[in-house]
Amino acid sequence: MYDVCVVYLLRQGADRTEILLGEKLTGLGVGKLVGAGGKVEPGETPVEAAVREVAEELGVAVDVAALEPISCITYPFVDRDAWSQRSFGFIARSWTGEPRESVELRPAWFNVDAIPFDRMWADAATWLPGALAGEFVERTIAFRADGTMV
Repeated sequence: MYDVCVVYLLRQGADRTEILLGEKLTGLGVGKLVGAGGKVEPGETPVEAAVREVAEELGVAVDVAALEPISCITYPFVDRDAWSQRSFGFIARSWTGEPRESVELRPAWFNVDAIPFDRMWADAATWLPGALAGEFVERTIAFRADGTMV
């Protein structure tokens, strides 16, 4: 099992809050909407990895102090153990720069009241709303290699 991080940028509009999701262009989950993130490299903390991944995938700079922990979720892949991972989730409400497309993600803003969960990993609808509402989520969610939850 390896560690990963995921970061959801949030911005406040005049009458709504928006979340930045990106269409995954490479690797596990191609085509799904996800937050920016990826593997925690040797010697990195999840927070350091989150800062690096946001810069690589979105071209924006997030200060460590701007990252708010929202989750720690273990994802065992029951029929593909090499994919099993522990994910550290964060939100950031401030950053420097404008999010742009990279080789990994095609970003788009969505109203938090209308998140397209049908285009995300199936578990997102079970925990992300609570996390965005201020609940720290800690759980285990098992998947099969075909992307379905167990």
